[in-house]
Amino acid sequence: MKSWLLVAVLLAGASDQPAQSVVVRHPEGLVRGFLTLKTLDGRLLADGDLVQNVSGDRVSTRLTFHFKDGSLQDETAVYSQRGRFRLISDRLIQKGPAFPGPIDMTIDGANGRVTVRYSDDGKPKVAAEELKLPPDLANGLLSNLLKNIRAAAPPASVGFVAATPKPRLVKLDISVAGQDNFTTGGVSHKATHYVLKVNIGGIQGWLAPLVGKQPPDSHVWILEGEAPAFVKAEQPFYLGGPLWRIELASPAWPK
Repeated sequence: MKSWLLVAVLLAGASDQPAQSVVVRHPEGLVRGFLTLKTLDGRLLADGDLVQNVSGDRVSTRLTFHFKDGSLQDETAVYSQRGRFRLISDRLIQKGPAFPGPIDMTIDGANGRVTVRYSDDGKPKVAAEELKLPPDLANGLLSNLLKNIRAAAPPASVGFVAATPKPRLVKLDISVAGQDNFTTGGVSHKATHYVLKVNIGGIQGWLAPLVGKQPPDSHVWILEGEAPAFVKAEQPFYLGGPLWRIELASPAWPK
């Protein structure tokens, strides 16, 4: 748990440049989806369940991963989609042996208050910060934002609150690595491959790779077209963690 505190110090220099939220090109609707979480070599870690509901211009999405070892990641985001996407609230819960320690982070988008409940040496602790949250904050809705941007001209970055005992605002720099082929049955498709790099900023950001604390890049694949869709992601679930792969799950029926 002490390593989390070092990471929090490194994040203290995150930049806070003016940002604009992502334009709604494809409004979100009712969704129920099933996912798998695997290591990059294909070992199954967890089963995922996505539930999304819409009321007016307000969307509520909950993504839960139940790990084989009993661990849990449970994130619920509420956001508006009136012209532009804007996060209203987000709650992330992580617990179990898959994570370095239990953490429960709540973001209030209206007043910028971020509350983190965690454990340090077995003792429960609470940290609260009031941050100047940007309008493009992506916690809990990153894949939805990527479905709405233009691959030819993506935003330079989006804001993100890192889930550490001392919450800090960072940026996720966005770039396009090209298009990758995949198939469904015998049909070939192309997905746009987005790369997201954590931009810590300042002297702390310059030092982070030198001390081994620069997080690895995340990768997200989006199927473009009239109805853009999430295809796959490879990302760490916590700072200092390995890349894990999220993919869509196919139904399996008993014989």
